Amino acid sequence: MKFKEMIYHTIYILVGCALAAFGTSCFLLPNQLSSGGFAGIATIIYYFCHFPMGTTIMLLNIPFFILGYFKLGKNFMGKTVIATILYSVWIDMFEKMNTFTDDRFLASIYGGIAVGMGLAIVFKANASTGGSDLIAHIAQNYNNQMRISNILVILDMIIIGMNLIAFREIEIGLYSAIVIYLSGKMIDLVFEGINFSKMIYIISDRFEEILEKINLESNKGATALYGRGSYTKSDKMIILCVTKRRDIMKVKNIATQIDDHAFIIITDAREVYGLGFKH
Repeated sequence: MKFKEMIYHTIYILVGCALAAFGTSCFLLPNQLSSGGFAGIATIIYYFCHFPMGTTIMLLNIPFFILGYFKLGKNFMGKTVIATILYSVWIDMFEKMNTFTDDRFLASIYGGIAVGMGLAIVFKANASTGGSDLIAHIAQNYNNQMRISNILVILDMIIIGMNLIAFREIEIGLYSAIVIYLSGKMIDLVFEGINFSKMIYIISDRFEEILEKINLESNKGATALYGRGSYTKSDKMIILCVTKRRDIMKVKNIATQIDDHAFIIITDAREVYGLGFKH
């Protein structure tokens, strides 16, 4: 299983780094846009010093590789070093390709999507491409009260500010913010998937009838949980049912038809594992 996992992680890192580098080199870099992290600093150096972007990212990460080795462990850092090298090499290779678009709006959309998907795939291998993500992990290691998301936002804001000062165009900052937003959303999408399920809680004195009808008419299982009202001090049975989005109204209608005073809560279930769902 360890060998199989290693093969999967290697494929994830190769594909993820290639996709993120493609989005960076073919959409963001030609339009002076930044996805945050060291890529933003490397973009400035690329335009003002004509130094390869991928090589710059690699050099900027070296001090943090050394620090991360002692703070984050060999396994994580080993894969992160490999991912960062691949990411840097892919960037310099894709840089030789023709620009796909000169429209910054389109570049921010497609670049953000490609970078976000690529980074998410790398994260699935329990690795990182370095940069602000690596800095955030190291900072949290020193102070576990710090939230990685907050650190990343602060670092990305600083780097976007640097791009604004360097290129003196407000549009670059605005479009770069779109890139970072879309990148984050794509990471969430890859991790959580698009087939969101729904979870419904039903509190009713006629819970037995509702449970029976849910089982008969919707072909969905449900669970009865014991609860106690904090105001009424009375015991209650709570029906918990997880279902696909398309079936949620059917379950809700069953409950309201039987008891129009039923207390119903519907919420998203990001990931569901088990019979009828993911395995």
